[in-house]
Amino acid sequence: MPDPRFFEDLGPITLGELAGLAGAELAQADAGRRSVRAVAILSQAQDHTVTFLSDRKHAEGLDGLKAAGCFVQAKDADLLPEGCPALVTGNPQGAYALAAKRLHRARAIAAGPLISPEAELEDGVELAPGVVIGAGARIGRGTRIGANTTIGPGVAIGRDCLISANVSIQCALIGDRVKILAGAAIGEAGFGATVGPKGLIDIPQLGRAILQDGVTIGANSCVDRGAFDDTVVGENTKIDNMVQIAHNVRVGRNCVMAAHTGISGSVTIGDGAQLGGRVGIADHINVGAGARLGAASGVMKDVPAGETWGGFPARPMRVWLRETAWLNQKASRRNGAGE
Repeated sequence: MPDPRFFEDLGPITLGELAGLAGAELAQADAGRRSVRAVAILSQAQDHTVTFLSDRKHAEGLDGLKAAGCFVQAKDADLLPEGCPALVTGNPQGAYALAAKRLHRARAIAAGPLISPEAELEDGVELAPGVVIGAGARIGRGTRIGANTTIGPGVAIGRDCLISANVSIQCALIGDRVKILAGAAIGEAGFGATVGPKGLIDIPQLGRAILQDGVTIGANSCVDRGAFDDTVVGENTKIDNMVQIAHNVRVGRNCVMAAHTGISGSVTIGDGAQLGGRVGIADHINVGAGARLGAASGVMKDVPAGETWGGFPARPMRVWLRETAWLNQKASRRNGAGE
């Protein structure tokens, strides 16, 4: 279930109604009265949730599945275990997105005082002019919050943190001694879209952003909340200005990232990794502990622990430098001399 501190529960709805809403055909008509309260990914599905399978390569996630129903293409319906009704559709992910929109809604700051009376602030919290704090937010002792910063409903911020001006924090859990510099956005919806009945639709982002103790986030950087799982930045990691961290990314402890780095969704970065400026990492890549990526590297495959890579596409640094030197030598020859 999405964290109720951040998302409203709009259910329940019957499985039959949900099938109609999502444009799916319920293969077992007698299951139409089942009650559904939430959406979930395969690994977290329960008997009151609906899930989806978009690719047979994820079929191992169906073992022991106890969901109330599963959106699936007709050719894959036979993969579902007994007791899990198939919701047959040509676009399972799109149907899942419509179901998620019907069952969940991100909590918003209500009209009223800038500081909600339902927020909890420990002694010694300092608020600059224009700070907005939503209901259920909790802020620890000694934390300072800059002008015009917005703290969304349910957000938890630890002690002795520094939150600068014009920061936006939503759907986030933040540890102690965290620094978030001006203009950063934490916990906003990550990028996800799929085809709907009338064109592209957004896929609701129902996870959280978690910043552990001692993290620094630079000015105008973005840490998106997870699509369903969490986006996590590990203890004492230091992130420069204008860095993008997408949904479901897992960053280890004591990592450093220089400016203009872009991390795509579901990337895992090990402890102590170092990323130069303007590094780009494709989705679902693993960067091993202690790995180093040179400035402007374009990482398209997994990087082993402790190795130094560079170039585009990124490869071991010695290989890249040797190839670059060879190309430079060829290009600098006069009118083909020496050939």
